[in-house]
Amino acid sequence: MSNVLLIIAPNNFRDEELFYTKEEIEKAGHITTIASLKKEKSKGMLGGEAMPEKTIDEINENDYNAIVFVGGSGASTYFNNQKALDIVKKFYDEDKIVAAICIAPSILANAGILKNKKATCWESESENLEQKGVKYTGNPVEVDGKIITANGPKAAREFGKKISEMV
Repeated sequence: MSNVLLIIAPNNFRDEELFYTKEEIEKAGHITTIASLKKEKSKGMLGGEAMPEKTIDEINENDYNAIVFVGGSGASTYFNNQKALDIVKKFYDEDKIVAAICIAPSILANAGILKNKKATCWESESENLEQKGVKYTGNPVEVDGKIITANGPKAAREFGKKISEMV
């Protein structure tokens, strides 16, 4: 049993990417924790709601086996958030699972961990990934080492299953 940290935007996370991914991870017997910039109810793009249990400032990477950045338009909040980028690097440096879906793989690319790696994302972010030296594949889900990326809501269940297998 592993602990998986799901990071959502304060608003406009993509509902399926949080709820389906979380469901698949929990169905496999793992524990999930939701974090965001603040501990206030966050609203998804389709109207779903989630209450973060932690802020990203409270995250201790030693408590988790994997980190997952959930997509949706709000995920751009983390593109240049230094705390989020530092957390990505810590998880990566400690050889833990680092995952992102939809536009969120840009967070991983901006943190510098995707250079020369295969990854996928929502098509609007493919250029950013390629500019950061990523081998963009466009596949629904892509795995390169301990990095898992997915391209959007339709891939959320497969993404969650892949995280569950690898964590």
